[in-house]
Amino acid sequence: MKIAVLVSGGVDSSVALNLLKDQGHELVAFYLKIWLEDELAYLGNCPWQEDLAYVQAVCKELGVPLEIISLQEEYWNNVVSYTISSVKAGLTPSPDLLCNKLIKFGAFFEKIDDSFDKIASGHYAQIEEKDGLFLLKKARDLFKDQTYFLSRLSQKQLSRILFPIGDLTKTEVRQLAHDFNLQTKTRKDSQGICFLGKIKFSEFIKHHLGIQKGDLINIDAREKIGQHDGFWYYTVGQRKGIGLSGGPWYVVAKDPVKNIVYISRCYHAPDKKRDMFDVSQFNWVNGNVIVKQDLQVKVRHGEDFYQGRLDFIDGNQEKSRGRVVLDKNDQGIASGQFAVFYDGDICLGSGVMHDIIVCKMVAGNG
Repeated sequence: MKIAVLVSGGVDSSVALNLLKDQGHELVAFYLKIWLEDELAYLGNCPWQEDLAYVQAVCKELGVPLEIISLQEEYWNNVVSYTISSVKAGLTPSPDLLCNKLIKFGAFFEKIDDSFDKIASGHYAQIEEKDGLFLLKKARDLFKDQTYFLSRLSQKQLSRILFPIGDLTKTEVRQLAHDFNLQTKTRKDSQGICFLGKIKFSEFIKHHLGIQKGDLINIDAREKIGQHDGFWYYTVGQRKGIGLSGGPWYVVAKDPVKNIVYISRCYHAPDKKRDMFDVSQFNWVNGNVIVKQDLQVKVRHGEDFYQGRLDFIDGNQEKSRGRVVLDKNDQGIASGQFAVFYDGDICLGSGVMHDIIVCKMVAGNG
């Protein structure tokens, strides 16, 4: 096949490229440039030049042609602006999910010509074609599994995608990198939000939203006990960085309108538990609304799953809003995050969470 391979300068995409090369496919590697120059000038160094150097070295070793595609405007309009507006609204964004749907397997598809049979990447996930559907399946390495970040994809997108390392563990990928003697064999994995690189999220937010003093309120005593520089610097469940003695203190709610951050030392009290939330803006990977109610649920990337129940809210004929009850408490649930649903190894899709416990605790916030 003729395959377009997304390469990032990391070990995973490098091994994916080498595996496809060994299988005899016709390959073209693509590096996506997403950062706007004025952002880099203000915020400091971004590792894209270092990433590109690794990409160029690996492609040269393997004899694979490389093209650099600029998706800066598309990235800003679809991912960065979403992140800023979500934080400003008091929500917790998940930009990596939109990056995969709208950029890597969205705008990029539109930039390349139709001569490519498939688009490949170094994601840890698997695709199985069954009865005319393309099923998104968990990776063999459940610790590295990235189906959470791929849960907004459609059937049309999955029909064109390959994940060459989805049936490998991270240890096996590292070993293959050494066996292939790739330049990236000892390079550390990237961490954090996709577009920030080594830039701190707080610095990114400060650049765009600035500082606005507000009150830190002890939600239990309903009294002000300090000040903050803006509610957008805090996330529900946060413990570090609050800067008060007598703790530990936890962020339990935010009021974007009044610029208030509510904190508590009794975070695990029964009245503050988070095991239920509303969910909307669904994306079902197979294109059909699920009918099974008892599912596995992920509320963030990682190997941990909850058993959960999804019920569509009464009177909602289009099934566009539901309520999820988890079998265990999770104090980190916050509005704006994505809940991803699974049936065994199959990723069914996802929706945006709205933490109804926060709504009960602070009138007008939700």
